[in-house]
Order: sequence, then structure tokens, then C-alpha cells
Amino acid sequence: MAEVNYVPRLRQQYDDVVRAKLLEEFGYKNPMQIPRVDKIVLNMGVGESTQDSKKARKAAEELTLIAGQKALVTRARKSIATFKVREDMPIGAKVTLRNIRMYEFMDRLVTIALPRVRDFRGLNPKSFDGNGNFAMGIKEHIVFPEINYDNVDQIWGMDVIVCTTANSDDEARALLKAFNFPFRNK
Repeated sequence: MAEVNYVPRLRQQYDDVVRAKLLEEFGYKNPMQIPRVDKIVLNMGVGESTQDSKKARKAAEELTLIAGQKALVTRARKSIATFKVREDMPIGAKVTLRNIRMYEFMDRLVTIALPRVRDFRGLNPKSFDGNGNFAMGIKEHIVFPEINYDNVDQIWGMDVIVCTTANSDDEARALLKAFNFPFRNK
């Protein structure tokens, strides 16, 4: 069953408002130079999975609920005795979102999840990597509405990396601000 011309709300906003705003602000010569969100990577590191390997699988299931796409269980590449990690041991979960799922997740993140975070004072505007990618951490994965709080046996943190096609951090910051990312004032 194919979806009939479904366009996510934030994609529509990008096409209608954000592109024109960025074109005016940075004065691009070519419309293909206008930055866009390329992908969003969600990552959960589960350190407790060294004692119980089922925890990484449980984290992957919950990350799948949050992302709306099957999460991959990440495994250790090499053994580290101090952390009691063996090679090929499950140690976390990750998922990469693109296109429709990416815009849907970004919408839920900005409008639902971030306002639910306790003591939230805004995102750090310096969390860019120099190439236009933004990374942030969420301490509790239960801020997402897909997670039923009663069924959660453990609360995990997660990383959210927003990869853009921007050439600089200023361009990427302007792009994410146009998507209503709540950056705190300096």
C-alpha cells in the first residue's frame, strides 16, 4: 500500500518558507546551494549490556518505537578488559532517518519531546561540529510520546545528530532556527 503524495509538515515548511528565508539571508547564486537537512542519526549507548545482553535488544526495540524505523543493535569492535567488553558484544542501538521519517521525527522532537524535558533551558548553539552538523543529547528517552512510561524498566539517554548539507555552522544554525529548534540565547 503506497502513501499518496504525503508531504510531512516540516518538509512543506522547508519548501514554502525556509528556503526563501535562507536564500535571502545568505544570497546563494544557485538554489542547490541552499542547505537542507540530510539525515538524522539516533544513537543509544547501553553500558549495562555488559552484564545483561538483553538490555541492548530492549534499547533497540524502544529506539525503533521512537524512530518509526527498525533500529540496529551495535556491537563492540574490539575487547576492552577495563570495561568488561568483549569483541562482538551488543553495546547499544542506532538508527538513521532520512526523508519522510526524518521530517516526522524532527517535528516530534521540536514540538513534543523537547518541551517535555525537565529543566530545559534551550539547546546549546555551540553544539555544531564545524561542518554544519548538530549534535545533542537527551538524558531520558521517555520524553517521546511513543514510549509507554509504565512499561519502561530502565531509562536510557540518547544522542541525536542532525546532519545538514550546510557548509558552515552559521548556515546550519539558521536552517535549524527556521525549523523552530529552541536554541538558548548566548
